[in-house]
Amino acid sequence: MADKTAKYRTEIQQMMYVSGETAEASAETTGMIEEIVRQQVIEMLRQCTEQASRRGSRSISTDDLIFLIRHDQAKVSRLRTFLSWKDVRKNVKDQDDKGAEADLGTGDEPVGAVAGGPVVDTAKKNKKAKVGLPWEVPSFYNQEVPERDDEEDEDEEEMNYATLQRLKKADERTKAMTKEEYVTWSEYRQASFTFRKGKRFKEWAGFGVVTDSKPNDDIVDILGFLTFEIVQTLTEEALKIKEQEDLGKEKSGSEQSGKKRKLTGLFDPPSEGRTPVETRHIQEAFRRLQQRPNKQRALCNFTRGLNRTPLKLVRPCAGIFCSPVY
Repeated sequence: MADKTAKYRTEIQQMMYVSGETAEASAETTGMIEEIVRQQVIEMLRQCTEQASRRGSRSISTDDLIFLIRHDQAKVSRLRTFLSWKDVRKNVKDQDDKGAEADLGTGDEPVGAVAGGPVVDTAKKNKKAKVGLPWEVPSFYNQEVPERDDEEDEDEEEMNYATLQRLKKADERTKAMTKEEYVTWSEYRQASFTFRKGKRFKEWAGFGVVTDSKPNDDIVDILGFLTFEIVQTLTEEALKIKEQEDLGKEKSGSEQSGKKRKLTGLFDPPSEGRTPVETRHIQEAFRRLQQRPNKQRALCNFTRGLNRTPLKLVRPCAGIFCSPVY
């Protein structure tokens, strides 16, 4: 991809750095990743638009977007937690604004009190509410089961496990860093496709072309979360491929020379700097992430002709999810 069409080269380099790629990637590599991410966003918008049309709506919702990743329970739980706390912050901000207006009015009445009426319990109103999803069983009934404070569902347990794995992986990447490198890593961890770039992201993603609906802030935030996940997944997979390639080259080189691999000593000359991942590593990583599972391929063995498969959304492997904390 040419530099003229690349809009997120700096952000992608920062995301790759957080994902473990400390070397500076080339413009071709970041351009390829940007094009893959853009294809993924367009595919998500297309599928969301189809789902919205099936239920007779012209605008997509957050439920349509979360439905695409419904099998990834840890990621869904993280998104629900993010949306819940976002709603709490919005309510608190509205109450602060109303409280400021009330303070200008009368004297000793508490905030939220009405003349001759009970005082509104702001603690209950500001409590984090669980975001319900229409395909879950509790949404089929009119009455809701009251939530318990000490109750923790399976989704939250899986999210906590994924969070621990994410923190463990981040600790392994940063434990050998200097103070300056860690400060850089912390700054790059906030890289985003959407934060304070909403207009540019909408034009880049094809809003108005792929879908006619105008996205709200929640949809843009979710897409920003998922795009970071895609870049991180591609980078981690490409680093694995490059590591395997380097080990193969080192092994074949030692076999050709007929010498055993010598351990580095104190007075050995410094080794060559590590080279960054290249476009072929990104291509192979994307190919592996797009592979069908064996069960799905077995069902197509006795079909006639070629089977065109849609673009598969990039999903992290092994239950490890790394992304910026909202």
